[in-house]
Amino acid sequence: MSDATPSSENPGFDDMARDIAEVPAVEVIVTVAVNLMSAAAVKLGLTEEGEEHKDLDEARKLVQALAGLLDASATEISTFHASPLRDGLKSLQLAFREASLVPDEPGHGPGEKYTGPVYG
Repeated sequence: MSDATPSSENPGFDDMARDIAEVPAVEVIVTVAVNLMSAAAVKLGLTEEGEEHKDLDEARKLVQALAGLLDASATEISTFHASPLRDGLKSLQLAFREASLVPDEPGHGPGEKYTGPVYG
């Protein structure tokens, strides 16, 4: 008996790989950015449940990752896609600053090493 799994036993993976291969890179980048934004909003307590899921340490990581992704992909995605994502990032950075008991100095908040200081 072989360790290799026949592809016929796992047709779902092949379908997923084929589906992913058909998606343009810009769409993948934008989808990941929107997922990071959504997760950060939840961790900032900006959803209906509010405080129930609020975790600023987790939010900081998500906002930092979003800023890094947008910075790294700025030349790859059009302004059409980048502008609303940057606006969303800035809103999350401001929400983080407002939610913090001891706000970071301007330029030291999550993602600000990529975006520059964010002021309210």
